Amino acid sequence: MVIEEWNGTSSTKLTKTATITVNSHSSISIQRSSNALAHISQRILQAFIHEGFPSSVTPDYVPFQVWDSLQGLSTYVRMMLSTQALLSAIGVGEKSATVIGATFQWFLRDLTGMLGGVLFTCYQGSNLDSNAKMWRLVADLMNDLGMLMDLVSPLFPSAFVFIVCIGSLSRSFTGVASGATRAALTQHFALENNAADIAAKEGSQETLATMIGMALGMLLARITIGHSFAIWISFLSLTMFHMYANYKAVCCLSLNTLNCERCSIVLSHFLKTGQVLSPKQVSSMEHVLPLWMSSWSLKGGDSLYKQVHLGVRVSSLDSLAMVNLLQSAGSHYKKEKYLLQQKRGIVRIITHKDSTAADILQSFIHALVMAKLGDQDRSMSSESQSWMDKHYEVFVLKLQSSGWKTERLLSSSVVWRANWLVDYSDDKHD
Repeated sequence: MVIEEWNGTSSTKLTKTATITVNSHSSISIQRSSNALAHISQRILQAFIHEGFPSSVTPDYVPFQVWDSLQGLSTYVRMMLSTQALLSAIGVGEKSATVIGATFQWFLRDLTGMLGGVLFTCYQGSNLDSNAKMWRLVADLMNDLGMLMDLVSPLFPSAFVFIVCIGSLSRSFTGVASGATRAALTQHFALENNAADIAAKEGSQETLATMIGMALGMLLARITIGHSFAIWISFLSLTMFHMYANYKAVCCLSLNTLNCERCSIVLSHFLKTGQVLSPKQVSSMEHVLPLWMSSWSLKGGDSLYKQVHLGVRVSSLDSLAMVNLLQSAGSHYKKEKYLLQQKRGIVRIITHKDSTAADILQSFIHALVMAKLGDQDRSMSSESQSWMDKHYEVFVLKLQSSGWKTERLLSSSVVWRANWLVDYSDDKHD
């Protein structure tokens, strides 16, 4: 009898480590593999590569990680330059500097960052999931601004505290946005419910990038010390590369969740052709830059979703609009958990207090159809309801077959809801 011993975390990536032979006299001989170097290298790789790679992650994982590691490397190199400038401004190495003064300045810097992180979470926390690409990019841009403030601080001693507090505030936005969007992306990458393993291995990869970046940063800081021009050229060059690497990283992502823009792109194409675009096709069409920078983008994304307002407050409507809304509740929206109201090219969605995630997705698609038909000067309510009755279920099935997740719409939290009671027997509306 012969027994072989194999080692590895995946059935497709195993290494034979020993062969055990049992002869007729019940004696056992063990012949171990002589390739110890391969075994050691495999064990080292296990600290950085998760189990089942590459079949256990989405195809966009590798290109994203490559660009993300490169941008992280440039960040840690620049961090050495900015930290050196910050410590110099605080007074490290100067006899006139006091410990209590430096401590107080550092305390104000950290306090500003903590408060900024809490306020940013309150204001934008619910939007991070729905626009993970954009916020991932914005997070690193804010980090660049924070490092720039640290580097500038020695140039303006009288405004030192204000400048470093602005820098700390910028980095606090980075910490919240980067952490939240990274969690969303990890869930996207995980194909075998292995998000924890992916997150752990990414931590090891980031640690390696940090150590390499700090070593290179210390070398660069040593070379450029006392040469302001060289410091600024190095910092700005690395910042430009950092921004480019971040942009390439988010452009690699093919997210299969439906947010407002992706839903608008897919529906517009379906209305024209009857076919549903794949997540990879949509990824090349959506905007990744912030809305205020969208005019700089060369991509022609779909803007239909901007005509839809989700979760509108009922009391914000005028009396005529409210009457029309209640009338429609008894005619067009008898079964739905939402109401739609169109005015001046804007479709407003009023959600029922008992509406589910599926109802919100349906209401948004219905509103998009109404907005699209409104551009064609048709009777929007009846036409859009007719389209929903005939095509909505087919559209959702095609979304699912193309790889889209249709459990919910990723959007800002719907905080305003309503409840309506309709007396169909007397044809009266309350």
